Amino acid sequence: MYIYNMLTKSELTTQYILETVAPIFNKNGYAATSMSDITTATGLTKGAIYGNFKNKEELAIAAFKYTVKNLMSRIAKHLELSDSPIQKLFLITDFYRNYYDYSKQLGGCPVLNIGVDANNKNSLLLKNVRIVIENIQDKVATIIENGIEIGEISEDVNAMQFAKRLDTMIQGAIFMTYTMNDEFYLKDTMNQLDQIIHNEIKA
Repeated sequence: MYIYNMLTKSELTTQYILETVAPIFNKNGYAATSMSDITTATGLTKGAIYGNFKNKEELAIAAFKYTVKNLMSRIAKHLELSDSPIQKLFLITDFYRNYYDYSKQLGGCPVLNIGVDANNKNSLLLKNVRIVIENIQDKVATIIENGIEIGEISEDVNAMQFAKRLDTMIQGAIFMTYTMNDEFYLKDTMNQLDQIIHNEIKA
């Protein structure tokens, strides 16, 4: 509440717009979300929307960044449960094991939804998705490198290669879980990743 009191009227409006339209863009995609959808959901005029964002593309990118920021904050908070690099990897799988219910509140997985939607349609939006994916993989690789340094993770592990492998398996499991409306895919894949972490990379 204190933070909101510190914001200007314009900043509050921007915050409200992003909170309202981020799940809509995430669920429907860029092309399928019309300005009419946005004005209806927010109760604001088109002029009021464009007073805060110069066009629909800028709003879509801001909405994506807003959703991802909230998601990454949630993951970061979960990773604070342990200082151990190897345990942080298990905390990642633990987070995604229960990701389905959480991400439904966001309108689905923003990285997967917007990535697929923007591919071949909106190069600037796709560029932002790729940046997020690279940042996620970099963070996982850093955890692995820290684990190697303190002897928790085998020095034979290629940190970035494993980070990409982990991310690929997670995103694939998210896709299957949403497509089939069945949490089995996420939970089973996270169990497989736990086994890989324990058997293949743990020192």
